[in-house]
Amino acid sequence: MRAIRFEATGGPEVLQLVDVETPKPGPGQVLVRHEAIGVNFIDTYQRGGLYPVKLPSGLGSEAAGVVAAVGEGVTRFKAGDPIAYAGGPLGAYSEFHVVAADRAVKLPAGVDARTAAASLLKGMTAEFLLRRCHAVQPGETILVHAAAGGVGQIMVQWAKALGAEVIATVGSQEKAARARELGADHVILYREQDFAAEVKRITGGKGVPVAYDSVGKDTFEGTLASLARRGMFVSYGNASGPAPAVEPLRLSRGGSLFFTRPTLFDYIATTAELDESAGALFALIGSGKIRIDIGQTFPLAQARRAHEALAGRATIGASLLIP
Repeated sequence: MRAIRFEATGGPEVLQLVDVETPKPGPGQVLVRHEAIGVNFIDTYQRGGLYPVKLPSGLGSEAAGVVAAVGEGVTRFKAGDPIAYAGGPLGAYSEFHVVAADRAVKLPAGVDARTAAASLLKGMTAEFLLRRCHAVQPGETILVHAAAGGVGQIMVQWAKALGAEVIATVGSQEKAARARELGADHVILYREQDFAAEVKRITGGKGVPVAYDSVGKDTFEGTLASLARRGMFVSYGNASGPAPAVEPLRLSRGGSLFFTRPTLFDYIATTAELDESAGALFALIGSGKIRIDIGQTFPLAQARRAHEALAGRATIGASLLIP
């Protein structure tokens, strides 16, 4: 089978298309024949060395397709089932991949492989951020950075479904238009405007009870300044580089603030949590309350170009590799 591998960390140029043996599922595992593969910012962090991985390595943790074979003891799936996963061993950038059966989900009718691969990791991230990390309430005003990105687009729609008022930040006029289409109530071009001042203006000087920041270094100070008393800073990405360290007294001086750096996998640690999170996402997709925007697709062989587009913030919505 064809797969993407890298032997050293670095820029997109380290990604190589190679021919390797198709794996076989062991006990408790399934072999998935991929139809679509999700491309996520975490992939760039692993490729670049920000998140260390053992080398040489495959890449990618999200894909969807069909069960090609099941290992001993697997009852959760059978050959031919439509399936998706977001996690487990790296190696989704490939034609086939072996994953643990209890870390994958069956696709319901009406959710195809491309939609699943474009939404599962991002959508479950949105789910835990909005419903469990901070339980967004009807009428709350929240701040969502990178609102036209893969996670951001889902967050805006989900937050509106929860009855929230959404302040969205974006980096271009094109992305601003997209955020408005998704239902954002206020859109700020954070490179051109002082977004913290705008947030305070919009909220009558109070600030927001929660801010979701996947940008990192470039927005860190402004996000802190955007919070209301006892507000929560949810840092879940590093698109512009890692955020600086936080001194506890800064949180005290800012108004008894909370700061958290969560990861999805601590919120889907059990199979029951995984099924509930994915089920909530698929239900909203099925109801039409969330539309998944596949902004760009690339052949598997062009994984390098996909990473260049992602790092250059030249993407809107989700990006997919197609085997």
